[in-house]
Amino acid sequence: MDFVRQNRPVTLALIGGKGHYEAVVKAAMNAERSLWIATANLKELMVEDERARPGRRRTAAGRSEFRSVLETFAERVGRGVEIRILHASPPSRPFRAELRRLPALRRPPRGAFEMRLCPRVHFKAVIVDGGMLYLGSANWTGAGLGAKGEGRRNFELGLTSRDDLLLDEVQAYFDRIWRGAECSACKLRDFCPKPLDE
Repeated sequence: MDFVRQNRPVTLALIGGKGHYEAVVKAAMNAERSLWIATANLKELMVEDERARPGRRRTAAGRSEFRSVLETFAERVGRGVEIRILHASPPSRPFRAELRRLPALRRPPRGAFEMRLCPRVHFKAVIVDGGMLYLGSANWTGAGLGAKGEGRRNFELGLTSRDDLLLDEVQAYFDRIWRGAECSACKLRDFCPKPLDE
């Protein structure tokens, strides 16, 4: 998996800070076919409740103006969206608690929502509908993706693109790890909780 591709022009957008929330998280919440996330660190992410409409109170019936992004994922899965999350370390306790609370994610139709752990994953990527790509430094956390308040966010930079060749390369890279194609040669296999090729 070692490579350097030939230089070529690619249209990119540079994003930082809360730009991650606006460009990446909102795109993920609106996926129509597929959502692939690669992250080293996976934490519960609270997002604005997009269901609230202008003129309607966001806190009606005691509901907060924020909710777990996993709730939006459950809704997406209910609409047939395939969601894959490739991560390096166990998810945070709040993430796991929220996941247990949502039957659509706890017992989804085969292939609808899957998570796989690989301790060597360190790249951060989000691919929405096979047509939008984020590559950058941000883990799937509130501090990383600009969901935290000012002064509580990490200093992150990333790039988004709709370039087909770049999308194909990153999706192939993601899928190769997802399928466990690198597991047999991995020097950490003996320490891996569950090799992906098993």
